[in-house]
Amino acid sequence: MERTQCLAAHVVGRVLAGRSLDSELTAVWRQQTALSPQQRGAVQDVAYGTLRHLGYVDAAIDRLLSRPLTDLPVRNLLQVTLYQLMHTKAHSYAIVNHAVPAAARLGFPKAQGLVNAVLRNFLRRRDELDAAINATDPGRYSYPQWWIDRVAAEYPDTWREILDAGNARPPLTLRVNRRKIARDDYLEILRLQDIAAHAVGRQGIIIEKPRPVSLLPGFAEGQVSVQDAGAQLAAELLDVADGMRVLDACAAPGGKAAHLLELADIDLTAADIDAQRLQRVTENLTRLSLNAKLLQADAGNAAAWANAGLFDRILADVPCTASGVVRRHPDIKWLRQPDDITAMGQRQTRILDTLWQLLNRGGKLLYATCSVFSEENGRQVEQFMARHADARQIAVSLSAEGLRQSHGQLFPDAAHDGFFYALLEKV
Repeated sequence: MERTQCLAAHVVGRVLAGRSLDSELTAVWRQQTALSPQQRGAVQDVAYGTLRHLGYVDAAIDRLLSRPLTDLPVRNLLQVTLYQLMHTKAHSYAIVNHAVPAAARLGFPKAQGLVNAVLRNFLRRRDELDAAINATDPGRYSYPQWWIDRVAAEYPDTWREILDAGNARPPLTLRVNRRKIARDDYLEILRLQDIAAHAVGRQGIIIEKPRPVSLLPGFAEGQVSVQDAGAQLAAELLDVADGMRVLDACAAPGGKAAHLLELADIDLTAADIDAQRLQRVTENLTRLSLNAKLLQADAGNAAAWANAGLFDRILADVPCTASGVVRRHPDIKWLRQPDDITAMGQRQTRILDTLWQLLNRGGKLLYATCSVFSEENGRQVEQFMARHADARQIAVSLSAEGLRQSHGQLFPDAAHDGFFYALLEKV
């Protein structure tokens, strides 16, 4: 456990210094090659959980310390061990007894007494602290105050549910490849293997007890892919048909591109600005026995598309704050700043205006984000419509088994992440 605490504290510290959680965990796996799958899982669980509940644990630390703690690695250790005390099944005495030498292992032997005192004081005062911390929004919801204020202003009736959904553990959701197997048939395979699951959306399945994909029947053979139920709506809404020329302009890692190819025999170009991320598209399509033209290109740079021709359908799954998927990426809550929303909006505007020029008359463009902020969603579309007289917005239905939405905005809940969709037709 001591090693888990040290590694998780290191990862959390790097994230709070501005690095992404995924990249830092990858760096740890690269450096710590002797870690078993179980040890990796423990480090990942603690790092993810700490960042999900960081508002609470930081508030607890501030109340338990008599003066600010300048040694950041020690604070990171307190963050992960307080999370462990609150949300894991490990015995409290074991967590504390391992945390004390962990301080020395991190290079701060003089902090061992402090770590011991803070954790034991938390256990003694837990009820008192819990009441005080939960009386504040950042403590209760574990988001920055600006984020809470923005969501509350935009969704006054549901903001609490939206924030709580972002702190839940996400489900393992699969998309069944209908080219290879029917959903009901795959559900039957799962039943015969005693894997509890249920349908969601039109082609989705939620595995009730998440497990490594390598243990899922038919995964290696391309029968299923991992994809959130909300994300699965993108390909369905684009309404592709055999023979169409289709562009997925921000395609990596390739889940939506693959879904489009599963739905119809189309001429698909899958583009992305990042060559390394395009490699993931290749890997995903190869596993599924699907083919597309791959193109490294900036979706917002008109010059990059000078010889691209016109498309019948365009998927613009644009870069965004990812505020709708924080349960899968809890670091986002602490890495994003208010100004990022405006910067993302400007980039989204550039991409929309560029891609619109590539759309055939009578064609459709699906604008998509994984955000809940209206500046990136409804407001972005309203501004686009004001600039383009040849655009008509088509009302979309996001109604499917287990999904809830309002005006193209899919709110995060137990069944899916948060997404926004707007379908635009060139007239």
